[in-house]
Amino acid sequence: MKQIVVIFWAFIFGEVLGYIGGALEVLPYSSLEIGTMAAITALITSNLIPWLSKKYR
Repeated sequence: MKQIVVIFWAFIFGEVLGYIGGALEVLPYSSLEIGTMAAITALITSNLIPWLSKKYR
């Protein structure tokens, strides 16, 4: 369940940041690409942080 919540919120936040960043830099806005990259990055980060903290205890 945690993974689904992470994917959902990362997709939403990625869309918002991508839209604002695209408007500021006058770049094209690709919603599916931005949301997918944000979700993948969030999944990797949310799984990597606990693994690293457990590994270095």
